[in-house]
Amino acid sequence: MSRVLIVSNRLPIHVRVRGARAEVQMSVGGVATGLSSVHASGDALWIGWPGETDELDEEGRAELARELASRRLVGVELDARVVKGFYEGYANGVLWPLFHSMLESLPLTNDDYAQYVEANRRFADAIIAEWRPGDRIWIHDYQLILVPALVRERLPHARIGFFLHIPFPASPLWRVLPEREELLRGLLGADLIGFHTHDYVRHFAAALLNVLGVEVAVDSLRWRERQLCIGAFPMGIDAKAYSRLAEEESVREETQRLRSGPEALLVGIDRLDYTKGIPRRLLALQELLDRHADLRGMIRLIQVAVPSRTTVQVYRTMRQTIDELVGRLHGMFATASWVPVNYLHRALSSREVVALYRAADVMLVTPIRDGMNLVAKEFVAARNDEDGVLVLSEFAGAAGELSGALLVNPFDPRAVSDACHRALTMPREERRERMRAMRERVFKSDAEHWARSFLEKLGEQAATAEPRVPTEIPITELARAPKRLLLLDYDGTLMPFGVDPLRTEPDEELRTLLAGLAAARDTEVHIVSGRPPMELERWLADLDLGLHAEHGLWTRPRGESTWTMARGLELLHRGSIERLLHDFAERTPGARVEKKSVGYAWHWRGADPDFGFRQANELRLVLQALCSNLPVEVLLGNRVVEIRPHGENKGTLATRLVSAASHESRILALGDDRTDEDLFAALPQDSVRVHVGPGDTVAQWRVDDWRAARRLLAKLLDELDSRVD
Repeated sequence: MSRVLIVSNRLPIHVRVRGARAEVQMSVGGVATGLSSVHASGDALWIGWPGETDELDEEGRAELARELASRRLVGVELDARVVKGFYEGYANGVLWPLFHSMLESLPLTNDDYAQYVEANRRFADAIIAEWRPGDRIWIHDYQLILVPALVRERLPHARIGFFLHIPFPASPLWRVLPEREELLRGLLGADLIGFHTHDYVRHFAAALLNVLGVEVAVDSLRWRERQLCIGAFPMGIDAKAYSRLAEEESVREETQRLRSGPEALLVGIDRLDYTKGIPRRLLALQELLDRHADLRGMIRLIQVAVPSRTTVQVYRTMRQTIDELVGRLHGMFATASWVPVNYLHRALSSREVVALYRAADVMLVTPIRDGMNLVAKEFVAARNDEDGVLVLSEFAGAAGELSGALLVNPFDPRAVSDACHRALTMPREERRERMRAMRERVFKSDAEHWARSFLEKLGEQAATAEPRVPTEIPITELARAPKRLLLLDYDGTLMPFGVDPLRTEPDEELRTLLAGLAAARDTEVHIVSGRPPMELERWLADLDLGLHAEHGLWTRPRGESTWTMARGLELLHRGSIERLLHDFAERTPGARVEKKSVGYAWHWRGADPDFGFRQANELRLVLQALCSNLPVEVLLGNRVVEIRPHGENKGTLATRLVSAASHESRILALGDDRTDEDLFAALPQDSVRVHVGPGDTVAQWRVDDWRAARRLLAKLLDELDSRVD
């Protein structure tokens, strides 16, 4: 039977160590409640950290393990050192503020990434130990971003889903991260990657394009021969449970007690976090009381701030700020019989929370950034009376679903103040109409619907996944062959791309590597590049290499100094084509036109990736129409659009080189973009064809990037040197 392995940073329990024994209580709210229906059904397991259990003795640990097993929970052991660096240091010290677009809260330095990697490896180990064929693995949230790829490495055919419960930042912010590439590759180990909103999906797609050069087609992409899907899956709540709780007698009594005074109640219930916007909310209340003196004594804000990450300095500072703002409000407006704010810095029970939801005339949910914010949905579910007004930040994920809320910009205290005044004076029939619309949405798209839709999509996605290409590149076999023919692309394969293609000359490491390979016995090395002859001449002429420029149009054989053209070709330097290219370059900041011997290249590596990609596609279509009667082809390459003679490409060059080589030669070809696919397709089937980076390919093998390509060649050189020894 197919199981679901739920994986989250914390198990859905609270473990309290008393003496040498542990007491286990189930958690409520958030991920724990959202996934409870999945965990309760079938043979699901939940994998996560149980909390700090260092004080337990051996017998206590064994007893806790038995208790977890009885609840179908699997604990991941993390010592205090790893927890501090992984959870407090990197996950919450770096990723949390960055994902919430708060760069000012990033630390000046951070040395905790190694602990983040270590913790993710331990979670991956726990998953692999429990997995069996047919299981679906569902990994959750920013603490475990590397886990999908770590599991994929060892379980290549597993069905893996990942869901992010917080916002995904805009691409320019994502690029701030030093570990940006590793984290994206971690996520791409999944078959399905889910977010709360389409905005976050777009941000993720832009980051893939800008950082890894991976293009997303609507909601899917290819990565290492797998088809991945990304999508928006807005998380819901157990709406029926909140509705039932709202009708319990103890809750109704508490609601009546709260509403016994003359004031209208504004309510805010938040975790004490700098993303929740509590200080700005208090400033909005000050604005409201300043501008509407008639409301003094007639309204009251009940603000609950549940303690969070109390050992972190930024949270202690924030608590102090809130204390000061509450004190200032009391100093400005309080009387002997009335205070504007009741501030509770503690956690409340579920019944106390729902009583506040029921009592609220206005519910304030005004985070400055939030992935979804389930408090807004809980408030709506608890209002069986179809009354109350929700004032909701437009920067909360829930804003896209709750059309009946009054949406506000939380950075504008006057706008929040105006929304509160409108809510307090809104006619009852309008309040009911708005609340009905929100309740319909909340009950229809509840937590069970969210989980079911994600897992169904994961099942569909995994069913269409293609087998992974072989991972072991036969370097040893290549080294043992009687002779070798190496065909190597340059840009993106041996060297990283630069914004200015004219400044990407080989470094000393690459020159040493190429010189070593060229000097190896029975090994012939050719550089096959799209660059013009003079650049390859200037950089590599002193090495014993075959040089081939403009995708094979120009050739300079090993040991010779003269370049020859492959065959006589009609010049394609036509005024209309050149004017069109320059026109597109002028309209695309960062793009440039390169005039080649018989063609052109329109480079857009220096342009904004999103805009440049759209412009390149449009240019390709216009050129194809303009050149429809010419013997040319228009090719969209890696950040370049090329116009080149039809039939003269790396594939025709490869055919000539293979024909001239010894029949004993084993061939290795490395390339990274569409032009190299012509070369791969022209080679014999027993050739070792290696695609560098993402993208579709006919090659049998793939490596991540130019660094990995160099390591591959260095391994070959080591094998060759050892055979000589």
